[in-house]
Amino acid sequence: QTLMAHFARIDADPAIRVAVLTANTAGQPRPVFCAGYHIGDFEGQTHDPGLFERVADALASLRPVTVCALNGSVYGGATDLAIACDLRIGLAGTELRMPATALGLHYYPGGLQRYVAAFGVQGAKRAFLTARPFSAQKLLHMGLLEELASDAAAFEAALARLLADIVALAPLAVQSTKRSLAEIAAGQPDLPAMRTREALTAGSRDFAEGRLAFREKRRARFTGT
Repeated sequence: QTLMAHFARIDADPAIRVAVLTANTAGQPRPVFCAGYHIGDFEGQTHDPGLFERVADALASLRPVTVCALNGSVYGGATDLAIACDLRIGLAGTELRMPATALGLHYYPGGLQRYVAAFGVQGAKRAFLTARPFSAQKLLHMGLLEELASDAAAFEAALARLLADIVALAPLAVQSTKRSLAEIAAGQPDLPAMRTREALTAGSRDFAEGRLAFREKRRARFTGT
C-alpha cells in the first residue's frame, strides 16, 4: 500500500522523469534487496490476495523510466518488482531466485508474463521449473542487468551514469516509446496509438530542439513538450 501511494505521487508529477527502486542494506554482511513475500502471511490471509500483483503491475506501468538498483539478492515475489522495472544494475554477489514451485505455489499471471517477457520462455522455465538461483553474472549475460558493479562505490557510480543518460533524453519521446514497447511485450500492440505517439513527438518542441542541438553540436535542452 505504501508503494502504491508512492507510485501515484510519481505518476502525478511530470517533473519526475526516472524513478529508482533500491533497498537499505546497511549493516547486512550479505546484502539482501528483498527476501520476498512474507510466507507466514498466507496463513489465514485477510487482506486482498491480488494486492501484491497489482503493486508489480503498477510499477511496470509507471510513466517515467524505472531503474531497479539491485544492491543485494532478491527472492520470490520481490523478483517481480525487479523485473517490473525498465532497467536494472546489479552488485557483485547478488542472486535472484524464484522458489514458488518449491513451496507448492503456482505464480500469479502478471508475474509469469513478466518473467517470459524478461527472461524468455526458456529462462522462465529455468526459474520456475528448477527453482535454481540466477547469479549476477548470469543475469548480466542474459541482458537482465545493464551493468554489474564490483563494490558499493562502483555501484553508485554505475547508477549515476545510467540516470544521467536517461535524463538527457527527450522525456516525451522516452515515455511514449516506453508505453509502445510495453504493449508490444504484452502481445497487445496498439498500432493507431503508436502512430499517434509518433506524430505527437514528430511535431513536438523537443524534436525541433533535438534537431537544432544536433546541427549546433551541443547537448539538447528538452522540456517534454
